Amino acid sequence: MGRVRTTVWAAALGMAVAGVPLTAYADASASQPLPTYRAADGAGRVEGRPSTADAPLIEAGKTYEDTIGPGDRFYRLVLEKDGSNAYVSAVVRPPAGAKVSGSDGIEVELITTAGTSCPASRGRANFNYDPVPLAAAGVRWGAEDAECAPGGVYYAKVTRTSAKDSDHSPWPLELRVQREPGRGAGVPTTAPSGWPTGAPSLPGTEAVGRAGGTGFNDARALGAGVWRDEMRPGQTRWYRVPLDWGQQLGIGAELSAAQVTKKFTSASGGLAVTLYNPYRGQVSDKNTSYDGVQAGVTLEKTPPVGYANRFSSDRDVQPVSVAGWYYVAVTMGEKVAGFTQDAVPVPLTLRLEVTGTAGKAPAYQGDPAAGGFAVGADDRTAAREGLTAPEAAEAAGTRSLMRVVAGAGFGTGAVLLAVLGGWVLLGRRGRGATSA
Repeated sequence: MGRVRTTVWAAALGMAVAGVPLTAYADASASQPLPTYRAADGAGRVEGRPSTADAPLIEAGKTYEDTIGPGDRFYRLVLEKDGSNAYVSAVVRPPAGAKVSGSDGIEVELITTAGTSCPASRGRANFNYDPVPLAAAGVRWGAEDAECAPGGVYYAKVTRTSAKDSDHSPWPLELRVQREPGRGAGVPTTAPSGWPTGAPSLPGTEAVGRAGGTGFNDARALGAGVWRDEMRPGQTRWYRVPLDWGQQLGIGAELSAAQVTKKFTSASGGLAVTLYNPYRGQVSDKNTSYDGVQAGVTLEKTPPVGYANRFSSDRDVQPVSVAGWYYVAVTMGEKVAGFTQDAVPVPLTLRLEVTGTAGKAPAYQGDPAAGGFAVGADDRTAAREGLTAPEAAEAAGTRSLMRVVAGAGFGTGAVLLAVLGGWVLLGRRGRGATSA
């Protein structure tokens, strides 16, 4: 009920997220601990096994929570022989201050009951300098790989690697299973030979405030433009961009001056940017040092989103093979706290270029949107208004409720509006009590 009241309150006031100042999004107090990763709503609990014996079942369209220490965890899937592709992603979340090295990371692969790894199924991601949420994804190609085309039982193997002197404590793990329908007739199966890429032409317009989220589940939606946020050392801000078939994405991130306490000091990896695709596989990443004065990172423009990209041997091309939400994670290194005022946030500017006209989706044997591999009108609205996924769901519920009110007739509609007004008052009183 509280969530509905809050949504109705925003709708009644005509609040447009795009116009809300950045301070309305920012952390309540910069002196407070950094916000932690927001787990997926409704995620189920699961306990992976160190071997395939008694591995728990995970299903397409669902998200799960587990923990993982160094070593392997196994999960069981039952897949159909329908040419569909199954993606299993794993997001590991080390605690703030955990020691990690460049050899530490997370890996996901899909294997058969015979113990054979599905061809080209393995996805891996390694830490740079900081203990930040890190994702990797494994895949079963249902139409391309003879070994893994049959229906039946498969296993997802999730491996966490840790150096001898790194943190070995169990960390929270988020698993997500997505299904992409099999391809229809006429879909290209040959890798593209070339594409327009290179450095993006990043916009230079006035920045608009948009506060990033804590992870994949509450990433702030953005479109092309210039966006302003603020960060503290050790923090990662998350954003999402809808990218349709044939479109390309260019990204630039800048940290402005901080309040420096020690001059002529610098942090390696003080600014890092990582781009993930709709199934949470890593597309590209880049980092640079930061000395408290200015730092900038620009990712090379992605190839156009195309189904045939998955057949490429180029690791920069292969992940950009599905339409949907692409995620941008921006990290300010923990070591920056050693020479700046930690409690004073540093301005972050994010410049996004989206080029190319949205093209027609390839012929699928089902609806790709069900697995998160499409861009719809609601997604474009979320990007235009700067909504997180939970906010977008609330907004959709509000629109549906208002349509009910509009179609109820004058008498009934007036009663409903009166009830909504009561919810608004209750919401105001509830918020006042909470903040007191």
